[in-house]
Amino acid sequence: MTITLYDRLGGYDAIVIFAGKLIGRAKSDDLLGRFWAHRSEDTNARELQMLIDYLVRETGGQMYYTGRDMAVAHAGMGITERDWTHFIKIVVDVASGLKVGSPESGEVMAFLESLKNDIVVSGQ
Repeated sequence: MTITLYDRLGGYDAIVIFAGKLIGRAKSDDLLGRFWAHRSEDTNARELQMLIDYLVRETGGQMYYTGRDMAVAHAGMGITERDWTHFIKIVVDVASGLKVGSPESGEVMAFLESLKNDIVVSGQ
């Protein structure tokens, strides 16, 4: 039986911790914080839950994701290559701080890379 990435990452609770730390760092970041500025606490809380649902589903957990696909969800945000690179640095820092193993980190990074073209504005 194959153990899912979801299970190897520690399941739902571990993904909740990861997502919370990731978004918390990004929201307070000088470069990326603008994407959360002028938004209600409710909107931010809903977005965090959608991220958790998405990550659980995409890593093999039992979660129904009701959100939009990544291209639609990020359209019009103007996310640049610089934003993306900075965000990935935060992902790596958070994962490292949570002691995510090397094989799992590699799988997560490959997954994120597969989303890049849907998130980053071409030519930016």
